[in-house]
Amino acid sequence: MNALRAYEQRLRDALGLAGRPVGVAFLERPPAGVPPFAGSAPAGCHFWRLAAEGRTFYTVPADHHHCPIGSYTHNVPLPEARAAELQRTLDWMADLGYLRPEEVPTLPRLARPPGAIVYAPLGEMPVPPDAVLLASRPGRLMLLQEAALHAGLGAAFPLLARPTCMALPAALDRGLVLSAGCIGNRIYTDLGDDELYVVLPGRDLPRVVEALDTVVAANAAL
Repeated sequence: MNALRAYEQRLRDALGLAGRPVGVAFLERPPAGVPPFAGSAPAGCHFWRLAAEGRTFYTVPADHHHCPIGSYTHNVPLPEARAAELQRTLDWMADLGYLRPEEVPTLPRLARPPGAIVYAPLGEMPVPPDAVLLASRPGRLMLLQEAALHAGLGAAFPLLARPTCMALPAALDRGLVLSAGCIGNRIYTDLGDDELYVVLPGRDLPRVVEALDTVVAANAAL
């Protein structure tokens, strides 16, 4: 995975990132040699923060059950005793005017339930990442989006809104996406009010990073 270390360094240097890019891999079973997540988390996006801080681990479906919305977007079935929590959460959000019921079927969702999910700083991923996510200020993420356009991998979605967790399946399905985040994510990850997310498929990472030098130089000249 030496290439991933190089990609992470190039991203951090070119974009002036304060935090580390995170790799995420969706697997059928827990990988050998990777420690499991220990403890509990309020939502799956909290794992993003732990990985950005330098931790490498995998989760199993039960680790995601505290967030019914995240479980839905990640295609993680809730156990029978908690199955009603998703509908109660959706009803509550609808009552608040936060989410309309008709939006739910349109939310991007993983095609298959994962048996395990690996999270790590990009340069320390023990398996190839299915998705790469990073947070930064819009002016920095502009460069990454322009690099994707330069590589012929332009964003297929408009700026995504809530829930933030849908950005992962959206990127796997359609390519690079930008996300404004959501209130839960900003609380659980400590994302700044001046920051947004970019998520891109791991398969596109080499082409985007290779285009980044050209884009950064072009912007400096302009």
